[in-house]
Amino acid sequence: MNDTEVRMTNLFLQLGLDASEPAIAEFIKTHQLPADMALTDAPYWNDGQRQFLSEQLKADATWALVVDQLSESLHEDAVKARSEGAS
Repeated sequence: MNDTEVRMTNLFLQLGLDASEPAIAEFIKTHQLPADMALTDAPYWNDGQRQFLSEQLKADATWALVVDQLSESLHEDAVKARSEGAS
């Protein structure tokens, strides 16, 4: 049984990324995705990271909620632009 608390910082650790709050904020700011690009299709993931993210989403695993939160954060600019364009 995995007792790791499911949080964004731990997701970043699982992905082998800097999990400090400033690093997470910077990653999200500098890795925004187009609205039509799936999180797992982002070009910056390596194969292991992509596989982990994909498996968690497909399995609707404990991590899926945090992976979804990451996806929403990485699509924030595109969603904002789309909603501003609709106004």
